[in-house]
Amino acid sequence: MTTTDPTAALDAVLDAEAARWLAARCAVGTHDTVLRAFPAVGRRLGRGPLRPGGTDVHAWTVDDAGRVRLLLSVAGEPGLADLLRRLYEHGEATERRAVLRALDALPVGEAGLPLLLDALRTNDIRLVAAAAGGRYAARVLPDADLEQAVLKCLFVGVPLAGVAAVPERATPAMARMVAEFARERVAAGRTVPADAWLVLDRHPDAVPAAGLPEELHSPQPHRRAAAQRFFATRDPGEA
Repeated sequence: MTTTDPTAALDAVLDAEAARWLAARCAVGTHDTVLRAFPAVGRRLGRGPLRPGGTDVHAWTVDDAGRVRLLLSVAGEPGLADLLRRLYEHGEATERRAVLRALDALPVGEAGLPLLLDALRTNDIRLVAAAAGGRYAARVLPDADLEQAVLKCLFVGVPLAGVAAVPERATPAMARMVAEFARERVAAGRTVPADAWLVLDRHPDAVPAAGLPEELHSPQPHRRAAAQRFFATRDPGEA
């Protein structure tokens, strides 16, 4: 996303009536207009993927883009952080997701941090992905919160490949947490998400420190098989 208009793809998918409706509200450019229009965006514009094949949890929807464009129309107005808080607190999940996605493009400093932290406490993968995924989160989340966010993504199935802070902000502490998560999954005979390696390859010492190589020789077949699956997902070029 950029600070100009991250919603350019929207123009290609809106019909004429939907485009006029959105343009009219953006032209007014007031907080009251945004507050009234925000819940209606899905019904007016549609809720499908913004781009063909965009079904990943990180993929934008048409209503995401419409709501972000509404917010961009008031980006220069005073009280923007309060508007975002109101929209987030009173919105349903897709409205909250749009607020979180808009943070990359809006001049709110660190005022959006409480919204990120709230979303990361939920088990709604839409909100977790939107909160953890953007460059805003990569910029403002403290290390400890980012480490927890990455672990949360692994737990709930949000792909780390769509998290802007990974691997650049992967810390040794994050790698230790991810390695321990992987060891626990292997010990239970469960599959470890392959993108755990995005963190672990940044700090590879965490892998032997967690005892993961030893699991390849476990006397328990389910653990041995899980470890084999885990190491098989590693990019040979990173080994």
